[in-house]
Amino acid sequence: MEVSVWRPLPARLRVPRRFLLIPPSPVASPPGWRYRSAMIDTLLDAVARYAQFHADSQGVAATPVPGLTVVRATAPGELQYAISRPLVALVVQGTKRVMMGKRHFELRAGESMLITADVPTVSQITSASAGAPYYSLVLDLDQSVIGQLIVELNVALGGQSAPLSIDPTDPELAATALRLMKLLDQPAAVTILQAQLVREMHYWLLAGQHGAAIRSLGVAGSHVQRVSRAVAIIRAEYARPLRVERLAEAAGMSASSLHQHFRSLTSLSPLQFQKQLRLIEARRMMLSEGRSASDAAYSVGYESVPQFTREYGRMFGAPPAREIRQAKTRAPLVN
Repeated sequence: MEVSVWRPLPARLRVPRRFLLIPPSPVASPPGWRYRSAMIDTLLDAVARYAQFHADSQGVAATPVPGLTVVRATAPGELQYAISRPLVALVVQGTKRVMMGKRHFELRAGESMLITADVPTVSQITSASAGAPYYSLVLDLDQSVIGQLIVELNVALGGQSAPLSIDPTDPELAATALRLMKLLDQPAAVTILQAQLVREMHYWLLAGQHGAAIRSLGVAGSHVQRVSRAVAIIRAEYARPLRVERLAEAAGMSASSLHQHFRSLTSLSPLQFQKQLRLIEARRMMLSEGRSASDAAYSVGYESVPQFTREYGRMFGAPPAREIRQAKTRAPLVN
């Protein structure tokens, strides 16, 4: 995927402090009201302006802050398949439908999606237009930062939570996200100040309603961290033959224990995880790079094109040749 070169924005976004707080109302307000009323317009402006100058042909705008990405779409999109890394996504305009297994979620403006494990998801932007694009701000979760905060805060560990959840965005998290976006206006300050703002976002996640769900990510020696070492190997070497014994050794578990905890956290076995990674990457090669089905199949590690075609059809609902033909007739849905 092509990454835009970062350039400073043409003008700074200034928000008077008095507009960041709202006096209490005696009338009951819907979930997310404080965030939407106090922050969504300003954060939306910052995200939209950055996407305008930096989004690539896929609607993705990389930032100079590692792990921070802006996403834009100007029309409802196709189904997107992924094995997501742990992340938090703040939606500031539009809606997206997300599916994980048999569970369906609707993600709206003013809400955040938290993913705490490498789980397979299918998503689709359902509300977006040229006049009101879909915008979201995505931050990869950093296990080392979470681990440091757990030690400093001396927080108690909770039980295992669902790997995907959607809740109203905490006002403190939104405020920190806005400050981080405003920082991108000041290239000289980004290198020096980005780390503390990313750390602050992790703090508000840990201290807020999402805390219990992300604590296990930062606990040294936890099953989550052990499985993550196996996941990292598969992600880096998905096109190579997979030896479960090597994964188990890296995780410090027996093969049977790794299989159990791997499936518990990701909903897949290691071999299924590798297969989905291969198919998702092959699909990207064909639809984004114009590669042929056989070329993509061999590139991701398949030795048999017929086997690739069968497994591709089972996962995506259509054979690769049909998807390639359909992709050539579709106009880009972003930009």
